[in-house]
Parts: sequence; structure tokens; C-alpha cells
Amino acid sequence: MKRALISVSDKTGVVEFARELVSLGWELLSTSGTMRMLKEAGLPVTSVSDVTGFPEICDGRVKTLHPKIHGALLARRDIPDHMRQLEENGIGTIDIVCVNLYPFRETIAKPDVTMEDAIEHIDIGGPSMVRSAAKNWESVTIVVNPEDYATVISELKADGQTSRETRLKLSAKAYTHTAEYDMAISTWMRAQAGLPEKLFLEYDICQPLRYGENPHQEATFYKTAKKVPYSLATAEQLNGKELSYNNIQDANAALNIVREFTDKPFAVGLKHMNPCGAGVGETVSEAWTKAYEGDKTSIFGGIVAFNREVDLETAQMLKPIFLEIVMAPSFAPDALELLCSKKNLRVLKVDMEGEVKKQMACVSVNGGLLVQNQDLDTCALSLDQCVTKAKPTDAQMKDLEFTWKMVKHVKSNAIVVGCGGMLLGVGAGQMNRVGSAKIALEQAEEGLASQTHATLGTVRGGTVSEANGGAERSEAVWLSEPSSAGSLVLASDAFFPFDDCVTLAAQYGVKAIVQPGGSIRDEDSIKKCDELGIAMLFTGERHFKH
Repeated sequence: MKRALISVSDKTGVVEFARELVSLGWELLSTSGTMRMLKEAGLPVTSVSDVTGFPEICDGRVKTLHPKIHGALLARRDIPDHMRQLEENGIGTIDIVCVNLYPFRETIAKPDVTMEDAIEHIDIGGPSMVRSAAKNWESVTIVVNPEDYATVISELKADGQTSRETRLKLSAKAYTHTAEYDMAISTWMRAQAGLPEKLFLEYDICQPLRYGENPHQEATFYKTAKKVPYSLATAEQLNGKELSYNNIQDANAALNIVREFTDKPFAVGLKHMNPCGAGVGETVSEAWTKAYEGDKTSIFGGIVAFNREVDLETAQMLKPIFLEIVMAPSFAPDALELLCSKKNLRVLKVDMEGEVKKQMACVSVNGGLLVQNQDLDTCALSLDQCVTKAKPTDAQMKDLEFTWKMVKHVKSNAIVVGCGGMLLGVGAGQMNRVGSAKIALEQAEEGLASQTHATLGTVRGGTVSEANGGAERSEAVWLSEPSSAGSLVLASDAFFPFDDCVTLAAQYGVKAIVQPGGSIRDEDSIKKCDELGIAMLFTGERHFKH
């Protein structure tokens, strides 16, 4: 009679698996908890202690570490001397091993886990049996995943044994199982001991990609085992073609921006890893209107993300525009139906619930890997941070907070200009900061000039004139309503090395600036702001994004 040893932590489907083995004439061997479960199910099972002639000792730490177990697993059936030694020592072969390991990851994930508890959940006998069986895969079938039970039973029923191909695949899975287990233990133990010189990465395949950034580059999308919010790895695709490498990069950048805004409906448009429009509103449709009006040109072929459910009104505005992806935590049924009428539009439902924790961010370099924590911190703004004579108004403070959250997601050197909860200009990735400022300010001016008579005015002499633009450069403002005006604000991801950015900003009507400060020439910028009546905040927090 062939024997199977079953000792599992994950008991999913194990009783059914064991019952099938018994019906095929197999003898079952087991230990403690698994054995009790099998007996309660009415299955005949022999204790490993009865096989070894030795009891479990040390609170179960020692039970399967015995020659009558490992000899039964490691002896090669094609070597007569191995089989003779088994016979001489009264050892029978074990032909199936069904083992998975103590839940170490689950244990250390507990916030109050102690070192003692973690150590007790380090499996010793289990990995030893798995490795022994996997090493002798030509003769022994090793099963570590309940998903493989059906395959093993099917082949046993058909041929009386598992195929060589299946045993090889199961052996590879077994070594992966023990490698992941040891990696989790090693990573945790090294963290306790303060040993940073090794880094282990573990990711599972999410999907193969047609190609990478360009057609001649191969690419694959991998995911972490742990589920996190704002992740494409767990997003539900409701419509459209499969995601590309560039889609995933851009969509991830958009989601990183969305998670900055939770208080009110927010929408962002993104192209090539930089925002090209963003807006906060009282409704999703208002937020989208602001995002779209900020840069109607760049959004063509872009990616859009929302922090609230997309309703029909918003979907109707989205449909005429060529977009690659629309993402949101949910979609109203009629909105989803309308968006899905566009065959190629990728519609993604993204989980945005749960605490956002810092993750490791990795960048590959030639022969190495750069690792840092994600830049999740965004300091709150307050009047205490103001370093100028002029102080920002309440409306300007709201816009400074908005642009400060946006600028950290723009490639540095980064400058953004906004007003009324709307992104109006983005200067990204220039080799000098004044170059980025010029791009952002010119874009803001052009965007304002294109607005309707009802929503655009220019401030002259401290009053709002309802002229649509004008040749004279003066302070352009976005009016949420004809009766209410705001003023342009500017945010910079790093300090101004000179006062040239302040001078340029004033020429375009900027009335408030937020930047980290920290330059040896900060006083030059402060002095220039005071001369021009501009309020400026120093956050003491830089947000370079390379």
C-alpha cells in the first residue's frame, strides 16, 4: 500500500483530498492537528509517532525529524542499495507529501506580535519534509497548495500515479513555497537585528504585457502579495483593451495624485506621468469640468482618475473625448453603460478604501537598485509659514494647499499654477526652475484667455472687469461664479535659488506662492515678494520627483 503524509497549516480542501486518496487505496500518515481533523472526518489515519516509534517532544517542535520519515522520502527508488537500506531498517516509502507551513507572515503582521510568538511560528519539520520530497521528485509527489489537489487526484485515478511533468512542476512550486517562507523569516529577523545589507523582493505575476515602453522591450506586470488601496494590481477592469506598460505607469501616477484628495470630489487628467489638468469641486462633474478646462489640448489620449463615483452627467462629458483610461472607486450603472459603449476605452474600478501606508519604491539602475520610502508626506499649510509682509487670503490658502499637493506629483524642476481649486499651468522637468515657471505661467494665461465671458475676468485697479482676456497683462482670475473672484497662486517643489521666479510670477498676476525655502538666497525672494505685494509660504519640505 502506498503512503501519503499529510500535515498542513492551510486545511482548505484537505479532508476531501485525503478521502479521495483513501478511496484509491492509499494509507494516510499525519501529525497532531491535521490527524485529529482527518479522524473526525472518519478517515483511517496513522500517527507519525507510531511510524517513528518516538513521541512528539518539545511542545511539538520535534515530530517528523526522523530517519523513518526522511529516509522514506529521500531514498531513490531506482538505486537498489537505497531500497535495500530501507528494508534493513524497516522503513517504508512515502510517495505523496501534502504539507504547507505555519502562518509566519500572518503572525508578524499582527501589530502586537512578540518575538516569542514570531519564533514559535517558524516551521522546521515542515520545510524539511517539503525539501526532501521536492528533491526526490522523480519518485515523490509534493503538494503544498490546495489548488493542486484536483490535478493529483485526477492523475492518480487515470494512471495510478502522477506524471513526471506534474511532479517536476510541483517540486518547483514546493521550493518556491519554502523560499518565500524563508525569505519572510529572514527579512523579519534581519529587521529585528538591524541588518540592512540584504534586500529580498517577492512579487507574483499579475499579467504578461505585450511589450514595455517600446515594442522591442519585453515587460511583465508583477504584484505584491499584500493588498493595498489605490493599486492597479487589484483593480477591476470593466471595459476596454488590456493595459500596456505605459498605461500602468501613467495610471499609477494618477492614482498617487488622487489619494492626496479625500475631502471633496476631485478629478485629474494625466499624460506622460505628469498632471495636465486637475480640479476640486462640489460635485464630480464640477471637478471634471475644472480638470478639462485647465488644459483641453493635453488631455487628448490621456488618463483620467476620480476620487468619487462617476455619475451619468460626468460620463456624458467624458464620452466625446479620446481617453485611454477612466478610473474611479465606482461607476453609476448608467454611467458605466455609456462609457462601455466606447469599445477601446479602459474603464477601471479601483479600491480606494483603507489606510495608505508607506511602501518601498524601487528604481533599477545599471548593476543595482535604488530603494526609498514613497513620498506620502504632505505638510499642512498655515499662516505661521508665511515669511512675507503680505498674507494670503482664505481663498488663496485653499488654492495654495491644492497646488502644494499637486506640485509633488510633477517631474522636477516642477512649478504649478492654480486658482479656484483648478490646475491652470504645469511646468515639468526643465533644467532650470525659471524655465518651468515660464511654461506654467504661460499655460495658465492661455487657459484663462480661452475661458468664457461668464467665467473669466481680469483684475484692474483692484476691481473685476468682465473682459475676456485683453492685450494688457494684468492679474487673470478664474471666477467660480461671475460674482466671486480668485487670484493665481504658484507652487514650487523646491526652493528658488534666485528671485527671478518671483519677478516672473508677478508679471502674470500671481498673488501667493508656496515653496520649501532653504536657499542661501531666500532673503532675495522674500524681499522681491514684499516689493511686489506677493504672499509667500515656506514649508520646509521638498518634493523632488525625478
